[in-house]
Amino acid sequence: MFTIEQIKLAHSKVKSGADFPAYIKELKQLGVLSYETFVADGHTVYHGAGEELVSSEAKYDKLSVAPSGNADQFKADLKAHQQGKTDYLAFCNDCAKSGIIKWIVSILEMTCIYYDTNGNEILAEQIPQ
Repeated sequence: MFTIEQIKLAHSKVKSGADFPAYIKELKQLGVLSYETFVADGHTVYHGAGEELVSSEAKYDKLSVAPSGNADQFKADLKAHQQGKTDYLAFCNDCAKSGIIKWIVSILEMTCIYYDTNGNEILAEQIPQ
């Protein structure tokens, strides 16, 4: 069983989107199967085997998420983040401005799927291994 403290330690090593693959690898070693991050306040719900579930607290003050998605702007912002040009909070602000409400990472499928405020899938990405 994993703890929120173990997850926080793994996340503390992430300085930009460039660090994301190593973070996912560490979560997998802890037994995390998937997680869902909510842009409005940055809290995340982590899922493990069976009913195992832990949730983080809000990571920042509440953001206002745009009511409709701007996929092109989001994709440009995501690319910049993955290249290490923005930190996590800047990326979350960019997501909110582009109408991204959450993303779900499946560690089993090695995917990260971003959703808009209407629940539409905006982008599905394979996570590099």
